Amino acid sequence: MDMPISSTDCVTIDAAALRAWPLPMPSSDGDKEQRGHVLILGGSREMPGAVILAATAALRAGAGKLTIATGASVAQLVALALPEARVIGLAETVEGGFTEDAVGKLDPLADKVNAILIGPGMQDEAATAVLVRALLPRLEASHTSAVLDACAMGVILGADGSASDGAAFRFTLPVIVTPHAGEMAHLTGASKEDIAADPDGHAARAAQRWNAVVALKGARTLINAPDGARWQHEGGNVGLAISGSGDTLAGIVAGLAARGASLTQAACWGVALHARAGELLAERFGVLGYLARELPGEVPALMAHFARR
Repeated sequence: MDMPISSTDCVTIDAAALRAWPLPMPSSDGDKEQRGHVLILGGSREMPGAVILAATAALRAGAGKLTIATGASVAQLVALALPEARVIGLAETVEGGFTEDAVGKLDPLADKVNAILIGPGMQDEAATAVLVRALLPRLEASHTSAVLDACAMGVILGADGSASDGAAFRFTLPVIVTPHAGEMAHLTGASKEDIAADPDGHAARAAQRWNAVVALKGARTLINAPDGARWQHEGGNVGLAISGSGDTLAGIVAGLAARGASLTQAACWGVALHARAGELLAERFGVLGYLARELPGEVPALMAHFARR
């Protein structure tokens, strides 16, 4: 039986910690390429809004250039919603995922983007796992920062979709994964109750086992790196427990990574910005009832606030 890991050796992410860990900034005459190019891969016929939320958040986090790859059935809708983006339509499976042909269509972008977010609004976990497994070697070769969210994290599961098929999955190069407790249970085979009883231990062991930066989301969010470095953030409010909130967080993280933040810095800053945005919206609207689409608009001023010494 694994021994619980104490929370006392976690670094607390607060305003002082963020100010001591400034985000990369472009030069005053930097162009959009210097600010970073982010690719958002996601969306589906039933959930086109998720990729719109994530992409908006990535731009609000400071990325300079945006490309979205989504289902051909919703590509025009997404393009109209986000005139700032280049939008690529991908062939879809019957279940709402993308076919493996997407790899060839996305391959030319691998050397042009600084960060990729895969997962928001995607369906068909099995097809998504096949696609992610095929994309990872290309992303690793180009050293593209990768954030896996929602069903894209299913690449960690065995070929039969099981968390306990014998061979533990391990990324060749670290990526960011962003599970909540239910998703962590799905990925590890542990019960949700077990995750809640020992979140520190589960997050730390998963980071080392998967070679990933694991952001285990909750009222107390834990960020764990493969080398054992650990952070925690407490804040936000229950208003963040709303449809689209996770897509927005993932987009913020990807946008920061595109700017040149390390995986751990992008995860830590992203979690803090997302939580504080929720707090500010709660002050204006009340704890319940603000929308995920309203979170990204708070991010630019918050970044400036946390940057002040």
